[in-house]
Amino acid sequence: MVELLSPAGNFTSLSSALKNGADSVYIGIQGFNMRAHSTNFSLSELEKAVNMTHKHESRLYVCTNTMMRNQDLDGLEKMLPGVVESGVDALIVSDLGALELIRDHHLEAHYSVQGNASNTRTLHTLKKLGVKRAILSRELSLDEIKQISSKSPLEIEVFIHGAQCMALSGRCFLSSYLYQKNANCGECLQPCRKVWKMECEDGSKLILEKEDNMTHFLSPRDMCMIEYIPELMESGVAAFKIEGRARSADYVGEVTRVYQEAINTYHNGWSFKSQWLDDLKNVFNRGFDQGFYFQKPLQDSPSNQSPYIKKDVGEVVNYFSQVKAAEVRLWSDLKLGDELIIQGPTTGFVKQKAESMQIEGLDITKAIKGQNVGLKVDEKVRSGDLVYKKVKR
Repeated sequence: MVELLSPAGNFTSLSSALKNGADSVYIGIQGFNMRAHSTNFSLSELEKAVNMTHKHESRLYVCTNTMMRNQDLDGLEKMLPGVVESGVDALIVSDLGALELIRDHHLEAHYSVQGNASNTRTLHTLKKLGVKRAILSRELSLDEIKQISSKSPLEIEVFIHGAQCMALSGRCFLSSYLYQKNANCGECLQPCRKVWKMECEDGSKLILEKEDNMTHFLSPRDMCMIEYIPELMESGVAAFKIEGRARSADYVGEVTRVYQEAINTYHNGWSFKSQWLDDLKNVFNRGFDQGFYFQKPLQDSPSNQSPYIKKDVGEVVNYFSQVKAAEVRLWSDLKLGDELIIQGPTTGFVKQKAESMQIEGLDITKAIKGQNVGLKVDEKVRSGDLVYKKVKR
């Protein structure tokens, strides 16, 4: 059975991943992962995260995959006893010194995509070093992945959805050159996502599509392999990975749900559902392609980006289980028919339309900023959960 591995940057996303079918979840721990600007988890929160994950009969992996200097390894060594005690299922690592420390503490080790494992010999070497699973480089084709999987002594994991890097799996110096931040230590500020223009001394030009001769020509599209689940299932890979520890809980939940449903459909007789792709387009994305799976990505700008963004609407004050209604304090206007997303650390995320609203027992069709409104919500939500509505860009 293929494992679906989802990202989480906080407890809300963790809950969302688990409730939507993640077989395993990977998180970052403060100071030792490639998403330093995400919320991340503290060492003291690990046990709670592990318990939440194991309650769903899923596994929890912790990223410790930055480039490490001597002082970083010293810090990791001091932290590892607490990691062992928390009961995490594996650590994701790219530094060989860190790998040795993890092995000495008898923790399961997964070799990070940051290590750029791209051939079978590398995997045999990693096996000798105590690695159980390798996340293959995103720059490999599907045929190359099949060849490696057929002779691999390790479990193989591959990315199937999410952001891609314009450099070789994070080995980029743009943030360092422009902002004195080290992308290889988790401090990437993603300058590749900005709008750029190119002027060459020899007069040659890069043909651009957007106005003012500027566009996102350094920004790759997001990977999306939802249409190719059968090919992935038959590649010999053990785990499918979704990128996105810096993304929102609704993104994590929706992408997890769609891919888990597609995997289940494969086992019960494959038939692609166009609704899956529509659902993926409706959460944040930069346009889709298939990365390096079938060809080198084309040099064009993102097209089918999500037409929607989330806007803050309010906060849940109370939930009344008997009538399945939430009291919501509004921060902006709301009307019947608005598409809503409710997120919270225990709730994960709930998606529905505003179909029934009341104020002081009277049915209403719209409410304004500052009002407390009764909102019909079929799934249980909790005080403090945040409410958003989807609006067109």
